[in-house]
Amino acid sequence: MKKLILGLALTAGTFAFAQQTGNTSSNPVTFGVKGGMNVSSLSKDSGLDDQKSKIGFNAGVFANIPLAASFSVQPEVQYSQYGNKSDYTIGGTKFSASTKLDYITVPVMFQYNLIPNLYVEAGPEFGFMVSAKNKFKNESNGDSNTTDNYKDNLNTFNFGIGLGAGYYFTPNLGLTARYVAGLTDVAKNRPSGSDATRNNLFQVGLAYKFK
Repeated sequence: MKKLILGLALTAGTFAFAQQTGNTSSNPVTFGVKGGMNVSSLSKDSGLDDQKSKIGFNAGVFANIPLAASFSVQPEVQYSQYGNKSDYTIGGTKFSASTKLDYITVPVMFQYNLIPNLYVEAGPEFGFMVSAKNKFKNESNGDSNTTDNYKDNLNTFNFGIGLGAGYYFTPNLGLTARYVAGLTDVAKNRPSGSDATRNNLFQVGLAYKFK
């Protein structure tokens, strides 16, 4: 919780600074909203036979702060769904499982405009887990159940590096794409010598700037 409050406070401070900067800059600060689809997976889970990507969503707000003619920094606050799907077999019976890890994320992307309406970006993403649930299904009879929220058993802070690009069709509306590679182990108490489990995420969606 302290990390979440700190992350949101830093982002709020950046937004406030952006508002002040926008009053004097020839390239004003712009604010906007964005959302879209997540395709997520986990990098390692040795007990499963077949791992698959999980579809989720993301939604949030951003401020784009010009630093130079072609450079800007874009802090964001998003609600973002991570996780994965998998299949496994016990005693000849096939089961499927879906892991849903929900985060409030704070990406800080540094953007370079190749042309005025096309940019590439890179930067860190700080994630704060708000929910973790598993859904299990017996594929032979259709029975399923969902676990209670077990986020206290996991590492609730996630750090990743994002790489992406975007194209604005109009001054307000753009298409965005981003890949985020997690660097933090999802497990809280990792046994010595075992491989870490890390988040991987691809996002695609729309962004709208208020101008």
